[in-house]
Amino acid sequence: MKDKTKLMAILAISAVIIISGFTVMFFTQRVRMNDGYVTGNTAGNLNNKGLFCESDGVVYFSNAYDNGCLYSMNPDGTNMKKLTSSGVTSINADSHYLYYFLDSGQTGDKFVQRNYGIYRSKLNGKNPKCLKRGNAIALQLCGNYLYYQNFDNYNENGTELFKIKIDKSEDTRIADFMVNPACIVDGIMYFNGTKKDHYLYALNAANDSISVVWEGNIWNPIYYNGYFYYMDVGNNYRLCRYLPSQNAVEVLTNDRVDTYNIYGDYIYYQKNSQTEPALMRMYIDGSGVEMVAAGNYSNINIVSNYVYFNAFDSTVPMYRTPLYGSVQVSTFDAAEEAAIKEINKK
Repeated sequence: MKDKTKLMAILAISAVIIISGFTVMFFTQRVRMNDGYVTGNTAGNLNNKGLFCESDGVVYFSNAYDNGCLYSMNPDGTNMKKLTSSGVTSINADSHYLYYFLDSGQTGDKFVQRNYGIYRSKLNGKNPKCLKRGNAIALQLCGNYLYYQNFDNYNENGTELFKIKIDKSEDTRIADFMVNPACIVDGIMYFNGTKKDHYLYALNAANDSISVVWEGNIWNPIYYNGYFYYMDVGNNYRLCRYLPSQNAVEVLTNDRVDTYNIYGDYIYYQKNSQTEPALMRMYIDGSGVEMVAAGNYSNINIVSNYVYFNAFDSTVPMYRTPLYGSVQVSTFDAAEEAAIKEINKK
């Protein structure tokens, strides 16, 4: 009888341990969902490849000094940590995860293996999961879905808009034409037409229905403080803003604009000029125009206290200047130093 009682006790304890193990595994592997239509990065950053992203006091960035690998740091550039061993773009973040497009070419003894696609990982870079293998040009988080541009050489439509659930349970084509998903506000995606016109359109994430907002001639719209900022296609890509409540347009600069970004009180933009190209900045109403750096620059990414950019024809050096106050352009030395330390570990 004692042996039987002992055996029953052992079996009961074993059952509890097994059930507890499965419970822990379930909760640790379960994907945590978002409340509401949270987004993963600013439209301006994503229009500039999404190389920087700030969330809950942490800046995540693609370190060009380390082949674009994902790093994290404090907003002032301290406490740098390497999170991936492959290059990333279109960085998004919510309170639980990071999302990004990862592209890796790893050379073996007899072959080259390339891993690329949309990934989700923990905020510390651990437990990366591939959600979708393939080419994703740009992606933006909206609640529990990632809207992304999918490019396929074998598809006659070229670039199409898809959305995939963050737990990988759904992957749906939304539009059979090119749509830029960068600008999403309160569950509404704003984008310019690419087929027969360049109107301003809205996509409602609740049902993915598309409607015309304004029959303008625009490119790369950003909704900010009640205005739609955009590049005016019909007028040499000058930068304007549209106030829908008054159906009014304001010209902010007559400079031809290659790319731009908005944060706080400022617009930073690349001026296209045969003789005087320059990275410029101005207030969001078009006043206070000043030059940041002479020359051609791209990938203007902005976080809470710095503006990051690089020369048009080279990803390094990385440059930065304070977002506010006087212009003080410097090389992003902390990123280079962190990359050198990581490379020396190999």
